[in-house]
Amino acid sequence: MNASPSQAPAQTPSSPPPATGGGLIRSSMVFAGLTLVSRFLGLARDLVITARMGASLTIAADAYFTAQAFSNLFRRVFAEGAFAAAFVPAYARKLATDGDAESNQMATDALAAMAATTVVLTILAQLAMPWIMLVYSPGYIQDPAKFRLAVALTQITMPYLPCMVVASLLAGVLTARGRFIIYGAYPVILNIGMLAAVLPQRDPVAAAYAASWATIVSGVAQAGLCAWGVRRTGARIRLALPRLTPEVRRLIRLTIPGAVASSAVQVNIFISTMLASHVPGLRVWMSVADRFYQLPLSLVGTAIGVALLPQLSRAFTQEDPQEGRAVLDQALVFGMALCLPAAAALVAMPVYLVDGLFTRGQFIHRDAVASGLILLQYGWGLPAFVLVKILQPAFFARQDTRTPMIFALVSVVVNIAFGVGLFHTLGFIGLAAATSIATWITVAQMGIALHRRKSYSPSARAWGRLARIGLAAAGMGAFLAFAASRRPELEGLLGDVSLAGLHAKELTVLAVCLAGAVVYGVLLFALGGLTRAEVRAALRRRGGAPAGEPDLS
Repeated sequence: MNASPSQAPAQTPSSPPPATGGGLIRSSMVFAGLTLVSRFLGLARDLVITARMGASLTIAADAYFTAQAFSNLFRRVFAEGAFAAAFVPAYARKLATDGDAESNQMATDALAAMAATTVVLTILAQLAMPWIMLVYSPGYIQDPAKFRLAVALTQITMPYLPCMVVASLLAGVLTARGRFIIYGAYPVILNIGMLAAVLPQRDPVAAAYAASWATIVSGVAQAGLCAWGVRRTGARIRLALPRLTPEVRRLIRLTIPGAVASSAVQVNIFISTMLASHVPGLRVWMSVADRFYQLPLSLVGTAIGVALLPQLSRAFTQEDPQEGRAVLDQALVFGMALCLPAAAALVAMPVYLVDGLFTRGQFIHRDAVASGLILLQYGWGLPAFVLVKILQPAFFARQDTRTPMIFALVSVVVNIAFGVGLFHTLGFIGLAAATSIATWITVAQMGIALHRRKSYSPSARAWGRLARIGLAAAGMGAFLAFAASRRPELEGLLGDVSLAGLHAKELTVLAVCLAGAVVYGVLLFALGGLTRAEVRAALRRRGGAPAGEPDLS
C-alpha cells in the first residue's frame, strides 16, 4: 500500500535515509572519485590499444573500435540510460513505501524480464551481424578483410550487453539504497582485464581479438561484483523466469521513451560513426576524442545524475518541491564548476593533449592532429552533454520520460541534418560539430520546458555563480592556450627526464594541466564562484552512516 501523498513515507529499517543537498555533493564526489580511477585506467587501456593497433595504418583498429562502439551503444541505451531513467525512481519509491520484500520482488521481476530480452537481442544480433554491418559500416565494403574482422569482433563483444543489464539493474538497487562505491568501482574491472589481455600482444589483429574476449570475461566479473554488493546491503534479488507483472509492464512503458531520451547523444554518435566508416582511421580518431570528453562527462554529469535522481525522487514523493529546486541549483553550480574548466582545456589545446599522450607506436602524429580537431568540436559541446545529465532527472524523478523522449527525437533529427551537411562541407570534424549543436538544442528545450512548467529555473544566486565560474574557466583557457603554444620550450626544459615511464612529451602535458588547475582554482575563489566555507559544507557528511562509520559496500 502506498503512503498518502500528504505525508512522508515511513522509513523501513533498511530504507535509505533522506539525503540533503550536502549529501548530493558528497555522494557525487564518492562516485566521481571512483570514476576518476576507472577513467585513468581507461586512458591507460586506450594508450596501449592505440599503440598496438594504430589508427589509419592498420585494419585492426577500425574493426575493433567498430565492435566497441556497436556494443557500447546498446549498453548505454538498454543498461545505463533506460534503467537509470525508469528503474531507479520506481525502486526507490517501492523501497520507501513498501519495504524490502516488495522491492526485492519488483527488482527480481525486472531483472528477469530485461535479462531475457537482451539475451534474445544479443543472439539475433550475432546471427544477423554480417547484414547489420552493411548498414552500420558501409564504408568497409570496399575492404573485405576489415569488414570480416569487424563482424567477428562485434559478434564476440555482443554478450557484454546482458552482463551490463544485470550489473546496471543491481547497481540501480545500490544507488537507491545510498550505496555508490561499487557502482563507481566496477568499471575498473573492465579496464584491468583489457589491459592484461592487450599488453602481451604485438600483432594488431591479435590485440583486437584479445581485447574483445577480455570484454566478455570482464562483463561477467562486473555483474558478479554488483551481485555481491547487493547482498551486502541485505537486498535479495533472485534469478527467476520472466513474468509480465503489472509493475514490469509499467517499467517497460517507462523504459521505451526513457531509452530514447537517455541515449540521444549515443544515437547521434551512432549516426556519426556510420558516416565515419568511409574515412580510414576516423572511428579511432573519434574514439580517442571521446576518451577525453567522456572523462569530465562521467566525473561530473554522470556522477551528479546518479546521485541526483534518487534524491529528487524522494523529494517529489514527499511533495517537497523546494528541496528539489535546491538540489538542482546545487547540482547545476557544482557541475559547471567542474565542467567548464574541462571544456576550456579541450578547446584551448586539443591537439596538444592528444599528441602529447597518444602519439606512439602505430598511432602517428597525423592521427593525433585529426583526433585533436574532432576533440575541439566536442569541447564546446561538453557543457551541453553535462547539462543534459543534470536536467533529465528533473523529468525522470516525476516519472515523465515522454517529454525528454520528444526532445531526444528532435536532437536526432537535428544531428542527422547537420551531420550530413557539415560532413560534406567541413569534412570529418563536421560530425562532432553536429553532435554538439544537437545537444545544445536539447538543453535549450529542457530549460524552456522546466521554466514554463514552473518546475525549475536557476535562482539569481545560481546565475551569479555561473557567471563567475565562466570567467574563471575563460581565464584558465587563455593560460592553457599560451602554455600549449610554448610546447617546444617546455619540453626542452625537461630534456631527457623520465618519470614512471613518462618522458618529456607526456610530463609537459601533465605539468601544463596541473598548472591550469591551479590557475582555475585561484580565479574561482578570487572571483567568488565558490567559497571555502561552501565547499566544506557541501562535503560534510549529512545523513546516512554516522561520522566515523564509512559505508564501504
